[in-house]
Formats: sequence, structure tokens, C-alpha cells
Amino acid sequence: MGEYVQVQSSIPSREKGLEIARSLIESSLAACAQVVGPITSTYRWKGEVQVDEEYLLLIKTPAARYADVEAHVHRMHSYSVAEIISVPVNSGLASYLAWMDAETQAPDA
Repeated sequence: MGEYVQVQSSIPSREKGLEIARSLIESSLAACAQVVGPITSTYRWKGEVQVDEEYLLLIKTPAARYADVEAHVHRMHSYSVAEIISVPVNSGLASYLAWMDAETQAPDA
């Protein structure tokens, strides 16, 4: 078993989050993707403080697939500057991690 990450991205709507999640799973880029929310995000954009309702997309994948996941989410995302960040998974249930490996095999593997 290798290293793993949880990738997160704030998404403008539940529907968009579900669309990206399904696409990631169908492409074998992620083993699991969850849409959480709504959440309230407070941030500065172009000098103004913004408060918006968003959804949080949580993506579980091996670290080796991160670059592909990032590119895929960025391509599908509607924000010009999308939050796409990776958080390392320090440990996990061995059978879950093995399942992640099996579900995210690159097509040429």
C-alpha cells in the first residue's frame, strides 16, 4: 500500500459537486467522493470580504493520483481560482486503503 490523500474543493452547488464526484469515480481517479454541506465560506476576493453558501467536495485517492485529480477537478470547476488542496492521510484501516488502491488503478495498470 502506498501513500494516500484527501483532496478537498469548495463547490458552488450540490449538483456541481455530485457531477464532479461521479466523474472522478467513473474515471477511476478516486475511490470515494463526498459532497458535504451546505457550508458557509468567508473569504477575501478582489479586496472585498465575501460570505457565500458552498458545498465541500472530499475526494479519497492515492497520493500518486493527485495530479490527475487536480487537473480533472480544475477542468470541471466553475471558479476561476478554485480551492483544490490535498491533505495527507497519515493512517487508515488497511482493508480500506487496499480498496482505495484497487478502485483507482490507472487504465494502463
